[in-house]
Amino acid sequence: MTTRSTPRLATRYLSAPTLVHLVQTLGVETCLRGIAEHIRADFLRWPDFDKSARVANHSAVGVIELMPIADDALYSFKYVNGHPKNTREGLPTVMAFGVLADVATGTPLLSELTLTTALRTAAMSAVAAQALARADSRVMALIGNGAQAEFQALAFAHLLGIRELRLFDTDPAATDKLSANLRDSGLVLTRCASTAEAVRGADIVTTVTADKTNATILTPDMIAPGMHINAVGGDCPGKTELHPDVLRGARVFVEYEPQTRIEGDIQQLPADFPVTELWQVLAGQAPGRRSADEVTVFDSVGFALEDFAALRFVHAQAQRLGLGETLDLIPDLDDPKNLFGLLRPRTASLRRAA
Repeated sequence: MTTRSTPRLATRYLSAPTLVHLVQTLGVETCLRGIAEHIRADFLRWPDFDKSARVANHSAVGVIELMPIADDALYSFKYVNGHPKNTREGLPTVMAFGVLADVATGTPLLSELTLTTALRTAAMSAVAAQALARADSRVMALIGNGAQAEFQALAFAHLLGIRELRLFDTDPAATDKLSANLRDSGLVLTRCASTAEAVRGADIVTTVTADKTNATILTPDMIAPGMHINAVGGDCPGKTELHPDVLRGARVFVEYEPQTRIEGDIQQLPADFPVTELWQVLAGQAPGRRSADEVTVFDSVGFALEDFAALRFVHAQAQRLGLGETLDLIPDLDDPKNLFGLLRPRTASLRRAA
């Protein structure tokens, strides 16, 4: 009887429980810093990537998207949804998984990306704010206290030195949840009765609301000289958070302009409204904040390169810690040209091999 000499082909899989264990082992701060470092490093290699806007399928209740990107060595994509009404049915608003594949062979790593997306979104916000916010920023207003809020709060605390959060959400239970989760964080938490109250005295304003509507969360009268606005929630066509005049009165920075023109808050403005891609600032090709009084906006919609960076980080850490499982996602063939042979009865195959 012949014996198989080739190694078993199995897909490495990082499950949701595995990622929870990884983050608990490393600590949230370490993960935020690590993902932020990978994002910065990959943004500095911007020309190396084959980039495209994500492919989105919209419905009346939400969106399902695919987000691909690749360089010469690695390819990744993320599947992600956004369904704001899901929480009424006990489901997350956002659910995601992703693939990081070897370009040379196509061999994939499969990973959860729901928890990882929350970490990478917060890390991306912090990377942008390091370039755009005033260095002495210590107070942040957090408008929208849902699933992403704690990650944003901790990223700004650990990576920018934010010490006080001014909180507002139309759902008081969301603020209760956020306050309980951050009770031991060392942050000063101030509950506010409105967005206007929350932004008063804030150096940075983070908007991370979920409603799939053209909302007006921030208006020009709320904006003070020197503010940095981290606009996270406006991330698909028909979903915005900022009054157009807030954008007109600020310098606006984006991830990938072709995608943000469709999905970001700048969708409200003419196609020639000037914006700067963040990679240019990080690479020293364009200025970030130019004065202490300038108002800056990071019109963040989430870009595939951030998931690429996050997947690189979690994959490396999982390997180092010996975490992960294997899945028989790909057929294991004795003869890679004989896929149909999988369908032949195993007993007959064994008789012939004997």
